[in-house]
Amino acid sequence: MKPVALLSATILFVSVAATPSVVARQAPREGAENPQNVVGGLLAQQEGRGRRSGAPAPPAPRGPSGRVLLQGANAKDKGVWLPGPGITGVPVKPIDHLPIQPWARSVFADRQINEFEPHTRCKPSGVAREFQTPYGVEFVELPDQGKIYIFDIGGPHTFRTIYMDGRSHPQDGRRSAYGHSIGWWDGDTMVSDTTNFSEGFWLDRKGLPHTERLHTIERWTRKDYTTMEYSLTVDDPGAYTAPWTTSVVLSWESGTELFEYVCQQQNYASELMVGGMKSVDRTTIVVP
Repeated sequence: MKPVALLSATILFVSVAATPSVVARQAPREGAENPQNVVGGLLAQQEGRGRRSGAPAPPAPRGPSGRVLLQGANAKDKGVWLPGPGITGVPVKPIDHLPIQPWARSVFADRQINEFEPHTRCKPSGVAREFQTPYGVEFVELPDQGKIYIFDIGGPHTFRTIYMDGRSHPQDGRRSAYGHSIGWWDGDTMVSDTTNFSEGFWLDRKGLPHTERLHTIERWTRKDYTTMEYSLTVDDPGAYTAPWTTSVVLSWESGTELFEYVCQQQNYASELMVGGMKSVDRTTIVVP
């Protein structure tokens, strides 16, 4: 397995007020909030990541149309979007700031003890969890096909498709970890509306639960060459009493490309696959 380079990025969880509803093709309204473990002023510091010797980060690359690119400026400009250190430390939004239902809170609490995450068993993971892998993700935009692909590096060898051709969600579509995503551009922000989720993955790396009623609005805004803000609005009446929104800042690591990865090669976290055989009965053989 290829060793992981030291991650220089730092991830910031910035929580904003929940929206009254999630409406397709409508940006969620954001309000100010001061969640725990978030120090005021850190957002400005995060947006300055990638700057060396005090120099400002280069502007975001743009294509022939003048619109910002989520990938490199050209075929030779390689790179991936990374989270930062501490990605397993906190949920994507502090649990006490979520309108979470009692049963879902209990599931979350159990997952803090029994870390039996599907992603560690080579299963694909959508929503925020997709962007919390140490190897990062790569965006590939194909305007002629009306699609944007998001490739998960490492893990389950999967990729997500966002349809940019104006189609609607299927009425009775197949459910999956990535769901069915339709997208559009709002200026320099790429927006995705996703439904048709399965329940077989964690919403984030810390274990926030969801149901098949999950509906998300995601927004990717590249602030400059090295910084991207990922905003997520979750509407899941099965697990939460109201929609909620959070934002994560990702960092561009230049020069990194997709590489061969075998999910369980040299796996040193077997307890994440089959449990520690201490607090819960795991007599059933688990096959990833």
